[in-house]
Amino acid sequence: TMITNLTRFMTVLTLESLDISPSTAFSIFIFAIITYCLILLFHSTLLVTIAAKRNLHEPMYILLFNLSLCDLMGATGFYPQLLCSILSQRREISYPACALQAILLHLYGTGSLLFLTVMAYDRFIAICMPLRYHSLMTRGILVKLICMVWSLSFSIIGILFVLTLSKEICRTNIVYMFCNNPSLMSISCEDMRAANYYGLFTIALVQGSSILIVSLTYIKILIICLSSKEKQSISKAIHTCGTHLVVFLIFEINTFLPLITYRFESFSPSLQRACGVSIVIFPPILNPLIYGLKTREIRQTIFIFFQRKISSI
Repeated sequence: TMITNLTRFMTVLTLESLDISPSTAFSIFIFAIITYCLILLFHSTLLVTIAAKRNLHEPMYILLFNLSLCDLMGATGFYPQLLCSILSQRREISYPACALQAILLHLYGTGSLLFLTVMAYDRFIAICMPLRYHSLMTRGILVKLICMVWSLSFSIIGILFVLTLSKEICRTNIVYMFCNNPSLMSISCEDMRAANYYGLFTIALVQGSSILIVSLTYIKILIICLSSKEKQSISKAIHTCGTHLVVFLIFEINTFLPLITYRFESFSPSLQRACGVSIVIFPPILNPLIYGLKTREIRQTIFIFFQRKISSI
């Protein structure tokens, strides 16, 4: 039977079982809460470091600041609900909470990909046009780029969920480990073709344009590096670009991994579930570590800060 607009906000949905035995539930809960706490610690350290230090108020670090906000959004959309599920041994979630989780996770995915694309463009200008960098990446242009990414992310995801959430639902069982747009579409009993086509179009557009822009910028950077006679500038370029490229590849691998594993029945259900949640586990915890350890300015600033704190005790 169809659930009306009024009653669906009180509807309780059931997510796919975690398949955790009572004997392992506690250890998995501890692992999940430590992971979430580490994500919060790493990102808050990175955000405070970039915000507090004027020497880090450069386009690359300000873009990294926004990427960190996206990671926090994704982790906060996923972990609290997962921890409640493990603790209570129940896989129930209210319809509004499910919708909120889905929106946060999709904003995280779209925002992260767009910011990584803008970061590639920033590295392209810095290496290929070093003399024009400060005139091409002014504070005003940077603010416009950041506003454009957030506006695009909210617009794309906003339209997607208007199309999905406006439909009536007639089922309460979700065959996913967490709430996302496909899971919300699966519980609707109305025609979801508009939302489905729009979702596929935006995924193809955002993913396609991001991969194309990042690929073209790195091909151009590689050509410049190979033709340059300055060994020091080449090594610096490889170092700064290498950090970004590793983060971009981690994000893309964890995006496409669930799509691949769910297409083939040879993969076990437990592996499919693990790959399904990898996008909200690995990028949020690895990104601040990679940038923190690989970027000298951030590493030195954090080291000096903790050194002062320890010496003052």
